[in-house]
Amino acid sequence: MLESIAQHFAWAQNPVVLARQTLAGISTGMLLFLISAGLSLIFGVLRILNFAHGALFMLGALIAVSVAAVLPESVAGFAAALAGAAAGLALLGAAIEAKLLRRIYRAPHEMQLLLTFALVLILGDAAKLIWGREEHSIGVPAMLSGSAQGFGLVFPLYRLFLIATGAAVAVGLWLTLYRTRWGIFIRAATMDREMLAALGVNTRTLFTAVFTLGAELAGLVNAFGVLAFPGLAVVLTFACMAVVLIVRPRGLLGSTE
Repeated sequence: MLESIAQHFAWAQNPVVLARQTLAGISTGMLLFLISAGLSLIFGVLRILNFAHGALFMLGALIAVSVAAVLPESVAGFAAALAGAAAGLALLGAAIEAKLLRRIYRAPHEMQLLLTFALVLILGDAAKLIWGREEHSIGVPAMLSGSAQGFGLVFPLYRLFLIATGAAVAVGLWLTLYRTRWGIFIRAATMDREMLAALGVNTRTLFTAVFTLGAELAGLVNAFGVLAFPGLAVVLTFACMAVVLIVRPRGLLGSTE
């Protein structure tokens, strides 16, 4: 029994493997953060259970594919594809909030789920009509396709790029929420939107902006879980989430409303 457990954790004795898996977990976590940050912001301010967030993420990727298809494979083309996806989802998000979600802010959560799930079906079928059912991908620019070496470790540059991008977005969100007037309004809306409206703030515009901006980190657990218990890696990810919800149901940095 003890030998079997020791075999599962044999990788922990290799510092290179530990470092590589740590970086892999951080990069995966940053990707999950980039996906979930908008969802968390939307639910925190609008109190909308946006079941269609994954469909919006899919559309962003497909828009990026379309933009990249007409541009040369380069860093500039890659950046333009990302910018095009962000701009396209911003316009779509603003339209969805103004025409649909604004009508159900005070509706039961079941109604919100039904509407946003309907959006999943609609957006999914629209994507099939426009882009077809085949798989699509974007070529990584040459600058990000290599590997970085250091301390006996070889790691893909693109994963380092994900880590840097996630960190930059996290810092940008923090500065926006805690160092700008707009951020003050957003945090006030999470506590008392009626009082905020009474003070003269246009909450409709604020909510549209928040949903537009919106269009946690369990990837470290996933990376080590693949090594220690390959068959349980996905389970470990959700187990970590369950522990966080039990210990800190308001979030790691949340407070009582």
